[in-house]
Amino acid sequence: MKKQKITTFVKELNLRMNSKKEPISLRYIHILGTVVFFSSVSSLVILLAFYLNQRLQTSLFLVEDYHTLSSNPLTSPSLSPPPSPSPRSSGSNIADEELMWRAAMAPRSPMKNETHPKVAFMFLTRWNLPLSPLWEMFFKGHEGFYSIYVHTSPEFTQEPPEPSVFYKKRIPSKAVEWGKCSMMDAEKRLISHALLEPSNARFVLLSETCIPLFNFTTIYTYLTRSTRSFLGSFDDPRPMGRGRYTPKMLPHVSLSDWRKGNQWFEISRRVAAEIVSDRRYYAVFKDHCRPPCYIDEHYLPTLVNKICPEMNSNRTVTWVDWSRGGSHPARFVRKDIRVGFLDRIRFGSNCSYEGEVTNVCFLFGRKFHVSTLEPLMKIAPYLFGI
Repeated sequence: MKKQKITTFVKELNLRMNSKKEPISLRYIHILGTVVFFSSVSSLVILLAFYLNQRLQTSLFLVEDYHTLSSNPLTSPSLSPPPSPSPRSSGSNIADEELMWRAAMAPRSPMKNETHPKVAFMFLTRWNLPLSPLWEMFFKGHEGFYSIYVHTSPEFTQEPPEPSVFYKKRIPSKAVEWGKCSMMDAEKRLISHALLEPSNARFVLLSETCIPLFNFTTIYTYLTRSTRSFLGSFDDPRPMGRGRYTPKMLPHVSLSDWRKGNQWFEISRRVAAEIVSDRRYYAVFKDHCRPPCYIDEHYLPTLVNKICPEMNSNRTVTWVDWSRGGSHPARFVRKDIRVGFLDRIRFGSNCSYEGEVTNVCFLFGRKFHVSTLEPLMKIAPYLFGI
């Protein structure tokens, strides 16, 4: 009897122990799952932190690189000015996006108290500069007061002789088609390279058919003393003006914003920085400005009118003759070159300059054929006051 009771007690004890094993096993599984979950989360957090740290280091490197690029010490004005850095040294292998990012981050005011401000002469051309001897005469003796940048067709690799002011002044270029976005891309490329030089204060866009109408000192003074840019921008009610606008540009660009102007401009450093910084409006023009809308005639005039109209005089300083009609201005050849003809361009208009009326409204002329070089070189001493 006693043995039977003991056996019964042992059986009951085993049953109780077995009934408690299940909850203990479930508890262990729950704990193990929790540990695995938090371990996975911790690993993800560590990996994310490592990734962000790498990105931060890269960003700091780019910022440091930018400050190194934009804060190189310049010599005192009392000393001989330093030679202009080659455009290739500041961005020969830089993609357009990175180039424009660097340019947009550059100082928006020219560096002062270290050197005199420079004028950046930006030449947009297919091949060479056939009127370069005239420009050589124009620049002679004014080293340190200007910078030169040349955008050519990528196929053109010819360099001028080493003594030339145009030697190694070509920037990395891409193919350009008239009236297409590639034309505006080339202009932005030139502006961006010029902005990387912190002493450039004014920026002039010129073609291979442009000529200077005055000596360097006159043009330099006219530009650097101006508080406004010279970018043609006007409301043209004709079909070739407002007629090129499309409501597809809304809401970013309205008809009241729409402007037209001359492709060849002169702008301040602040306006240049605004142009290379713009992404929003340029995307709108790329999508919707198609022939008969030409981006080089409407994008910059509209952009400047919309974001910084107070910085612009709404006129150009590059003279062209549209009196003959057509989609291109008149071209001048050898027989057209006379002192009287050039003086009518130089002094035959009235305009406002720094609140005063002046008859010096145009500093450059366009379109001059290569055949005009010889007579222009003969007249140059008169033009330049040599």
